[in-house]
Amino acid sequence: MSNPTPQPASPPRALRWAVAGSVVVMIAAGGLFYYASQLAAAKRQTHSNEIAVTIHAHACEPNALTVPAGPASFRIINRSDRAVEWEILDGVLVVEERENIAPGLSQVINANLQPGDYAITCGLLSNPRGTLHVTPTAESEAQAKAKPSMVAFIGPLSEFRVYLSSQGSALIKAVTALQQAIDAGDLAQAQALYAPAREAYQRLAPAAQRLAELDNAINARADYFEKREQDPAFSGFHRIEYSLFQQHSIEGLAPVAQRLVSDVNTLKQQLLAQSLPPEQLVSIVVRNLNSLADVRALSGEEERYSHLDLNGFAANLAAAHKVVELIRPLLEKSAAELLPKVDSALAAFGSELDALKVDGQYRRYDSVTDGQRKQLADKAKALAAVLDGIDPALGLSGLQ
Repeated sequence: MSNPTPQPASPPRALRWAVAGSVVVMIAAGGLFYYASQLAAAKRQTHSNEIAVTIHAHACEPNALTVPAGPASFRIINRSDRAVEWEILDGVLVVEERENIAPGLSQVINANLQPGDYAITCGLLSNPRGTLHVTPTAESEAQAKAKPSMVAFIGPLSEFRVYLSSQGSALIKAVTALQQAIDAGDLAQAQALYAPAREAYQRLAPAAQRLAELDNAINARADYFEKREQDPAFSGFHRIEYSLFQQHSIEGLAPVAQRLVSDVNTLKQQLLAQSLPPEQLVSIVVRNLNSLADVRALSGEEERYSHLDLNGFAANLAAAHKVVELIRPLLEKSAAELLPKVDSALAAFGSELDALKVDGQYRRYDSVTDGQRKQLADKAKALAAVLDGIDPALGLSGLQ
């Protein structure tokens, strides 16, 4: 008797459900892809007015730009292998900048530009500079004619000059003491004196960062040099920091420290020689705080060898307090409703910093958690946003 021909078994129910589920997933994925592509297209449309600049290893593309006066947005795309910066310079002065743009990523710089010719720094400090030509418009010419009276700002600007002089002298004294410890071969003393020297610099940083070449000599990080820490051009504070706290050595530091003393003396002279327009008194502090919030607080890369970042943040806050103190009488007359917000934001950032003290000393930044860093960044960003409302309140908006 022959056996009956076996019939194909029907797929198990679980398999049928799996096939059906795969189809659903494919349909959903297609829908999500369509949604994402539409969202990306809308985003591209939103940013259609941005001027794209690509940073390569040794140059920018394009490296010569022409834009009309007024607000302009530049999307800086980093195609190099390291974190870099992009700056707009008016002579030796920084007009706008974005630092620590990570490899493969992009950041946007928004600038309110006056007519004239500017230079562009791009990536490594050894890279060739570019040019930015800003053409006048009817609106820019009208704004120049409508500029408010500067008489009310004479007092605050004069007092800020006194502040720069006194803090410049304090910086020279602190760096000279650091240099003497290095010359004496005293590693422990040099390590102890690094923090007060950095604090003295950070109290001047909002103004000092306007002086591009000098600030780079004093404060540039290793990333901005071709050979990083081993590059002969790497000098200033962070070259000293690297030796003291990473290599635990003062070998070869004497000429670096001597140059730093010379550079901070020049810094004081140039800060007093450069005029500061009223519309930049607050904006330099805002820029400094935004840099703190966007880069330094989250990454901890400013003092990457010593981890003394919190000391620098507190010094930046002291500078912000000073500027608010100088313009407080003007705000009391013209925008009294803004002062409680300013004072509250200053206090909030100060409280966040104070919470990170142990026995009256700031903690090492490598012991600060990601959550605490985010809180610091948020408070610094909130303070910058409040301070950014001061210029419009005083009739200075649109003049930067």
